Amino acid sequence: MTSKGPEEEHPSVTLFRQYLRIRTVQPKPDYGAAVAFFEERARQLGLGCQKVEVAPGYVVTVLTWPGTNPALSSILLNSHTDVVPVFKEHWSHDPFEAFKDSEGYIYARGAQDMKCVSIQYLEAVRRLKVEGHRFPRTIHMTFVPDEEVGGHQGMELFVQRPEFHALRAGFALDEGIANPTDAFTVFYSERSPWWVRVTSTGRPGHGSLFIEDTAAEKLKWMHPQVTPTDDSNPWWAAFSRVCKDMNLSLEPEIMPAATDSRFIRAVGVPALGFSPLNHTPVLLHDHDERLHEAVFLRGVDIYTRLLPALASVPALPSES
Repeated sequence: MTSKGPEEEHPSVTLFRQYLRIRTVQPKPDYGAAVAFFEERARQLGLGCQKVEVAPGYVVTVLTWPGTNPALSSILLNSHTDVVPVFKEHWSHDPFEAFKDSEGYIYARGAQDMKCVSIQYLEAVRRLKVEGHRFPRTIHMTFVPDEEVGGHQGMELFVQRPEFHALRAGFALDEGIANPTDAFTVFYSERSPWWVRVTSTGRPGHGSLFIEDTAAEKLKWMHPQVTPTDDSNPWWAAFSRVCKDMNLSLEPEIMPAATDSRFIRAVGVPALGFSPLNHTPVLLHDHDERLHEAVFLRGVDIYTRLLPALASVPALPSES
């Protein structure tokens, strides 16, 4: 992969690097700066902007592009604003400088997890608006705090609030993970964390697999929500059709970690975890987290194709 010179940098990449420089690092994220950043994006793009304080100092920012048919449920594009801590002595470059090397790799905490996706959403919406598109379904972009420490002061509270229910979300996209191969990983469920110690017996197997008669199943607390990945699910049908048209190979998996998607699915909204980053080593939470600008821009292209398909899914039986 090659990179343009600094004077030729793509504006989407410049915006990405600007966001990366906001120090939303745990344990003391600068959430105020992130909220202001997204307020400015809403102003520039002509989007509605709502700020919902779910706990003191913890604000969910919602940017809205209204659809033409308000009777239909909406599309929710979720991303979290906080990032995990860094150990600067193990980094080749300042993790909050968003340094770009001569090959086009951008080094920064959050480059993969998941500030890239936030900007890819925004830039895809910008492109579609500039081209004059309108779609039947409303598109909401939610930028939430606290995910990296459990989401208990973020999405977990937000889904319980009337402001969330007012969004009328019918389908959601959230974070995925990079894939070093040609394929793209897409998550349709994830592990269910529960931090207590108990003793139970049953058939053994990995905790993220759905095995009959497991020890955990016998406790009756575990009700993992699964988003179907076949054509019985109209959201998956639209999502996978675009990927097929773009010759994108998908690898559906169960997320081995926990993301905000678990809270979204728990309130009945099907969700897919998807970060359009292939040919990319998995470096989330790692030293020298980085992403190539060409991979980032390809992700914008992918969302620019995905959003029209998802926001144009015909009315479902429950919506008629």
